Amino acid sequence: MIQKPVIVRREVEVANAQGLHFRPASEFVRLAQKYQSEISIHHNGGVFNGKSVLEIATLAADFGARIEIIGRGSDAEEAVRALAELVASPCEETDQASGPESKESSA
Repeated sequence: MIQKPVIVRREVEVANAQGLHFRPASEFVRLAQKYQSEISIHHNGGVFNGKSVLEIATLAADFGARIEIIGRGSDAEEAVRALAELVASPCEETDQASGPESKESSA
């Protein structure tokens, strides 16, 4: 008996104030690569490889955008859950404009 692959879909809202730009895309890919399942993201009619930083960074998912994460494989449920939690969690990124240089110049 041939077993059908497990397919899990979950829609999630992007919580990072800067959207899914390069840094959060890198985090997403690092996490996605820990799973055997194929991962894809559906956004604005496009389908993007969830294990490709370039594809995720170019999907133009801004803050508040709704994306669908799809996993296909034996660990799809766990993968999609973890990735959805990552996307739905605000990223704490340092603001380059408020770094040590700007403090010195304002002193």
